[in-house]
Amino acid sequence: MERLWGLLQGAKRLSPGPSQTIYKHVEGTQQGRLQEEEEDGEEVAEPPARLCPMELRGPEPRGSRPGRQNLGLWAAAGRRATPYLVLMALLIFTGAFLLGYVAFRGSCQACGDDVLVVSEDINYETSLDAHQGTLYWSDLQAMFLRHLGEGSLEDTIRQTSLRKRMAGSAGMAALAQDVRAALLRQKLDHVWTDTHYVGLQFPDPAHPNTLHWVDAAGEPGEELPLEDPDVYCPYSATGNATGELVYAHYGRPEDLQHLRARGVEPAGRLLLVRLGLISFAQKVASAQDFGAQGVLIYPDPADFSQDPHKPGLSSHRAVYGHVHLGTGDPYTPGFPSFNQTQFPPVQSSGLPSIPAQPISADIASLLLRKLEGPVTPQEWQGRLPGSPYRLGPGPGLHLGVNNHRFSTPINNIFGCIEGRSEPDHYVVIGAQRDAWGPGTAKSAVGTAILLELVRTFSSMVSNGFRPRRSLLFISWDGGDFGSVGSTEWLEGYLSLLHLKAVVYVSLDNTVLGDDKFHAKTSPLLISLIENILKQVDSPNQSGQTLYEQVAFNNHSWDAEVIQPLPMDSSAYSFTAFAGVPAVEFSFVEDGQVYPFLHTKEDTYDNLHKMLQGRLPAVAQAVAQLTGQLLIRLSHDHLLPLDVGRYGDVVLKHISSLNEFSGDLKARGLTLQWVYSARGDYIRAAEKLRKEIYSSEESDERLMRMYNVRIMRVEFYFLSQYVSPADSPFRHIFLGHGDHTLGALLDHVRLLRSSSSKALGTASSGVAPVLAFQESRFRRQLALLTWTLQGAANALSGDVWNIDNNF
Repeated sequence: MERLWGLLQGAKRLSPGPSQTIYKHVEGTQQGRLQEEEEDGEEVAEPPARLCPMELRGPEPRGSRPGRQNLGLWAAAGRRATPYLVLMALLIFTGAFLLGYVAFRGSCQACGDDVLVVSEDINYETSLDAHQGTLYWSDLQAMFLRHLGEGSLEDTIRQTSLRKRMAGSAGMAALAQDVRAALLRQKLDHVWTDTHYVGLQFPDPAHPNTLHWVDAAGEPGEELPLEDPDVYCPYSATGNATGELVYAHYGRPEDLQHLRARGVEPAGRLLLVRLGLISFAQKVASAQDFGAQGVLIYPDPADFSQDPHKPGLSSHRAVYGHVHLGTGDPYTPGFPSFNQTQFPPVQSSGLPSIPAQPISADIASLLLRKLEGPVTPQEWQGRLPGSPYRLGPGPGLHLGVNNHRFSTPINNIFGCIEGRSEPDHYVVIGAQRDAWGPGTAKSAVGTAILLELVRTFSSMVSNGFRPRRSLLFISWDGGDFGSVGSTEWLEGYLSLLHLKAVVYVSLDNTVLGDDKFHAKTSPLLISLIENILKQVDSPNQSGQTLYEQVAFNNHSWDAEVIQPLPMDSSAYSFTAFAGVPAVEFSFVEDGQVYPFLHTKEDTYDNLHKMLQGRLPAVAQAVAQLTGQLLIRLSHDHLLPLDVGRYGDVVLKHISSLNEFSGDLKARGLTLQWVYSARGDYIRAAEKLRKEIYSSEESDERLMRMYNVRIMRVEFYFLSQYVSPADSPFRHIFLGHGDHTLGALLDHVRLLRSSSSKALGTASSGVAPVLAFQESRFRRQLALLTWTLQGAANALSGDVWNIDNNF
């Protein structure tokens, strides 16, 4: 460089004049344009140079023209400096190129046409836009939280809970119109209503349900007044049931088996069971399987909080609950209940054949005092006044159920924000709108949060946000009868939705307390939930995130938070029936259930008192959590679903099966097929992860191909070897039927009890429990294995990429 500088200085000294060229930045429409300006060393302006034609000449002898020697020296210096100038230019160009490449790789898919989003999360995405400034992921969060804070969530909860909104009622029709009008006021691309005509069961006011003592002649005698006569069990079998009373704890199969072991036969009798642990439908189904004549369900104070500072359920209140072991309209199983649709003459196999009736704690206490027989185990004891609980039998009872079925129109209301890149992929969020009573916790909170999220995302759209995938907001009807509205919609559009629905998020039962947080979810969503929990503040632990709150005393946060989807969740049908990953969030009390759910006391005031004034804060936390989850699901370039999680689920079940490997080997049987299928699935998931990691995120076609493979993983776990009409819940992990992994495990357990006496007898009306059957085992194993293997093959992509041991 010193040599170059010396040459340039020498050339300057030999140059004929002091003039120099200056490059000046010129503002204007063409930015970056350079203008040359001749600047003379003297103050007197030079006359303009005369332009002459250009001509080519050969070399002239040295000294032939004045000043030629000086010009030659200048040219020589320029030739010597050229390599250095070229090198400097290359270095500058390379640096600029690398800087631009890094900036491009760090950018992420943004908010439509108006906003550039750059993520602080490596898994997030941005897009490029020259019209607006850069908006980081933290800015997008701030935009969401700012618009969410502008709403009136608490007031919406209070107003909704004051409205009577039983499915099929005039009050529900008015509320449906108001919800639709609220959606039309927002910046949504589409708003519409689907109407279904479903069979709902209601009490007959002229012939209410009754409960009588049975006299010595076996005839109905003195009536036991039902203190809450409006409360009933939809889809109970109608008619009369008579029998001696037996106390059966929670009515689980193990409870009924314990009765038999103690010499108290449940068959032919009426069972008194406590509310809790399993659904009403499961209690009645178990009683029916054991040959019982009918079921009475009551709330025991032992199952609720004894905190004197919190309200409790009145002892004269009964609890409402349907008893259809399934979801949707049980009179059109597998078919959508649209008007004028022709249905086959079939009913759901989940409809019970025995009557069921809710009763209050007061009536239950009166019945328990009449029971004889052995004293119950200590863990079966409750908190009703009187002598210790006994198993029975007791005096005879006569139960009469006179519910009637009516064809009832229900309305699901939809609002949609279309995605800009993948509009045919839907992120679905829904909330039940109807309620049997005030339904504050059951549906008013969820409806209010749904409307607030619609308003918030609409405001974000007005400010430039546009999700990558479509957001579909739905207000469901008929939820209190077993997710009727949502299931009928799934049945009507099943062939479409399993290809287009990415995830379903349920807002039902979101606030039942504030001590603990639970997520009932598909395993695919666990990693995303963990990430979001770390970004939402706890509503009752100042200075902590929700993740810090739930993980404070637990090394394994997911053991504290994550639960499987139960059948009585509206999200269950999406996963177990349609193969769409789903999640339902809930804040709950520590160790105790919310006592007012499905009662006339599920009011705003009681929920507010139960949470000691923290209802608005907890509801706001649910809205924040749900909204950020929706942003990630609808806006991330690559779907944030963890396909490897199902490998852990299979491993957990295999660990249980391994206990019986010796018993199977003794019969010449093996579980090797399941092990191999699990291995293939894990390898396929890892291979997909590596492909995604090494791919170019800007390749839209490639990213869409990966997203399609990811979003259909849940669907792959629906068994293709059973009929949806016979087994609607075909999911091999969450479903019900002989095709599931749970059914295989139950069957294998019979290896240890094959030599024992079969349970049940033909005379009691209970089908005997079968011993282990090798042919059944082989069939179960083959169907289960090939469903799992099919999931592995589908995750691998194209057929030429499949590499497995089968």
